[in-house]
Amino acid sequence: MLLIRDIMYCKPGKVRAMVDKALAMNKVSERRGMPKVRVLTDLSAERFWTVVFETEAESVEAFMNTMSDPDPEAAKEMEEIMKGYHDLIDNGRREIYKIEG
Repeated sequence: MLLIRDIMYCKPGKVRAMVDKALAMNKVSERRGMPKVRVLTDLSAERFWTVVFETEAESVEAFMNTMSDPDPEAAKEMEEIMKGYHDLIDNGRREIYKIEG
C-alpha cells in the first residue's frame, strides 16, 4: 500500500480557495467510488500557506488510473472545479511512500 501526498504551496491568501477546490473534488470522487482524499493545511510547515492532499493506493499504476476518468460527465465536473487552480499556487510536489505498518 502506498501513501501519496500532493503538496501545494499556495500564494498568500489563496489557501482557502485551494481547500474549497479540494473538498469539492472529494465530493465528486466519492460519488465515483474513489478513496477519500485527506486535505490538510499547515500549522507549522517548511513554508507558509501549504495545502496537502493525502490518498492511499495499492500501486502507482492504480493511483494513476484514478486520474483518468472514463465518465466524461465526471471528468468535465472535475475540470470545472479545478479551473484556475494554477492561479492559487506558486508550486508543489508529490511524495510517494510505501506504508510499512
